[in-house]
Amino acid sequence: MKTAIMRRLPGLLLVMLLGLAPFIAGQALAQEMEPIDVNGADAELLAELPGIGETRAAAIVEDREANGPYESAEDLTRVSGIGEATVEGLADQVTF
Repeated sequence: MKTAIMRRLPGLLLVMLLGLAPFIAGQALAQEMEPIDVNGADAELLAELPGIGETRAAAIVEDREANGPYESAEDLTRVSGIGEATVEGLADQVTF
């Protein structure tokens, strides 16, 4: 009896882990999708936004320091290389 349980234990553990996988993955995705505060984030964090990268992130910080804080995603078009398509893609990923 004890040997039968021991043989089945790895399989049972695998089934339990696979059953929890969607919850674990969902929690990781929720953490990744936390909106970034454009007015408080540094260039390194801004570079993680899709369509931004290191160069545009640095330009966002420079523009913010020179011209004041951003009030909306539309204001990001002040930065060279950021157009309407990029702004639309960022709308739900940034805060101000």
